[in-house]
Amino acid sequence: MIPDSFKQDLLNRVDIVDIVERYVPLKKAGTNFSACCPFHSEKTPSFTVSPSKQFYHCFGCGAHGNAISFVMEYQGLGYVEAVRDLAESVGLKLPEFQPQQQKKVDAGPDLYEVLERAAHFYREQLKASPKAIEYLKRRGLTGKIAARFGIGYAPEGWQALEGVFPNYQDKSLKDAGLVIDNEAGKRYDRFRDRVMFPILNQRGSVIGFGGRVIGEGEPKYLNSPETPLFEKGRELYGLSQARLPIRESGKAVVVEGYMDVVALAQHEVGYAVATLGTATSATHIGKLLRQTDEVVFCFDGDSAGRRAAWHALEVSLPLLADQKTIRFLFLPAEDDPDSYVRAHGKEVFEARLREAWPLSEFLLTELKSRVDMNSVEGRSKLIHEARPLLQKIAAPVMQLQMLKQLAEMAGMTQDEAARLCDIHLPAAPRRSSGSEQASQRPSWQAPGRTGDERSALPGRGRGFSGKAALMPERRRERDFLRFVMLVPDLAEKVPEEILGGESPESKVLAHVVNLVESRGVVSTSDLIDLLHGGIEESLVGELCQQVLASRDKEEDIRAEFADALVQAEEGRLDQRIQALMKKAQSDGLNGNEPDELRTLLSQRQNLKGIRSNRPAVV
Repeated sequence: MIPDSFKQDLLNRVDIVDIVERYVPLKKAGTNFSACCPFHSEKTPSFTVSPSKQFYHCFGCGAHGNAISFVMEYQGLGYVEAVRDLAESVGLKLPEFQPQQQKKVDAGPDLYEVLERAAHFYREQLKASPKAIEYLKRRGLTGKIAARFGIGYAPEGWQALEGVFPNYQDKSLKDAGLVIDNEAGKRYDRFRDRVMFPILNQRGSVIGFGGRVIGEGEPKYLNSPETPLFEKGRELYGLSQARLPIRESGKAVVVEGYMDVVALAQHEVGYAVATLGTATSATHIGKLLRQTDEVVFCFDGDSAGRRAAWHALEVSLPLLADQKTIRFLFLPAEDDPDSYVRAHGKEVFEARLREAWPLSEFLLTELKSRVDMNSVEGRSKLIHEARPLLQKIAAPVMQLQMLKQLAEMAGMTQDEAARLCDIHLPAAPRRSSGSEQASQRPSWQAPGRTGDERSALPGRGRGFSGKAALMPERRRERDFLRFVMLVPDLAEKVPEEILGGESPESKVLAHVVNLVESRGVVSTSDLIDLLHGGIEESLVGELCQQVLASRDKEEDIRAEFADALVQAEEGRLDQRIQALMKKAQSDGLNGNEPDELRTLLSQRQNLKGIRSNRPAVV
């Protein structure tokens, strides 16, 4: 583990503007810098770099982070590699790790070498195997495509790799997932008599394999086990080869198998990737949405395919953005993408892609199919089933549109559906004078900013609008999150009662407070680095958007925070006062309750006095 002190020293020495400009030309945009995002295809710059806060954020795809995460994402490096790369650029040397940790870190490069040697062996074996070559030709693949994906062949022998690795008992072979030790202690190759598909990371290095049996046999596909380099829930087959086609086409297609990816590429549909024998994960979707604005899940039309699609839908909801599109294509039950594109060709397949169901249509249609829409009970169940799904939707405009459709389907008003689904509708805009508008300025907006400046903010109307659709408690929690992200030392003053909620905001706030207190975080950049790729990534992205747009001075943030503390205490007092007054009207107060009520009313009056003056800076 890299010490936090070293990481903070490194981030203090590098300038994120200089780091990003190594790879992306930046233009001055007010106090920040902007460019077309390097992580997704776009024509209008929405990628912003803040020299004062030392982090970047894309208002298009949501990518965000500091200098370390930028190097990781752009170059496809692991965390330690990215830190080492940055450290060397400013003349720093990584500190010595503890022996056990050093061993784990040192194992990485060795495993890369082991897997690359195995991949080379499998490629050479393919050339010498008429059976494997005939199989690939029968599946419609050319030598060019086989070479592009590094396809190989694992021969039938139990210990074929012994000829590649003289020390066949070396621990690294097992760590790489290439061999298996049985209960008797005998070692043999994991992959035998299989067509081999190397799995690459974002840098193009081999991190694992998928093996497809030739002819009959089980399992049909065999994947590498989890290793220090390979985690199925984080990797996508074919992403390394598909990166450029995804950006050129403006979309990514997610399929289920290796042969689906390769067959589509053979027919010039090069923007397909596959999950690796596991369900779609939030990490998978996050990776793709950083590459493109449109993701299409293409599954078989059978029941298993629809279950896989529904899972992908559920995982996608917290990652949605109003400028992103997720759709679902179901092929005939007897087809998969491989067989369909071979039978019908590129044009027909791409025409089907254009007809794919939008996520919203798939969600509502699927829910309708589960209930009797002609009965009161069925429509009630529809609301019950939809409620948790709508609450997960991170895209505020989509959430509102789907709520409207749901209300129409259930035969009720939008307000009724919103109350039942516990979704707070944004207040209707009303005309007001200039002075009224100034007094109603949202908390993220800096005093004195003109209307033109506000409308020029990248992403205006996307990340910020989500705040208006939140319940009051969640808005308060999000305000505290913003304060702490801008001024981390405020974490120690966040009231305990705000940290124990079940909302995404409360959970992230508790996590942030813990990070600041346990890791000694002192800057926004450090905090974003620790949050990168963690819980509620979409919410953190929205907060980054607000932090990047903020021009408030630190003393103004501290004053806002002090006011928020007073409001939180008022809320706590009001809740208890109302409970006591209700009891006084019904059963009457007893014991010390009358004294408690008088004390609380006095405290409430004192807080009103505090709020009548601007709170002191904390």
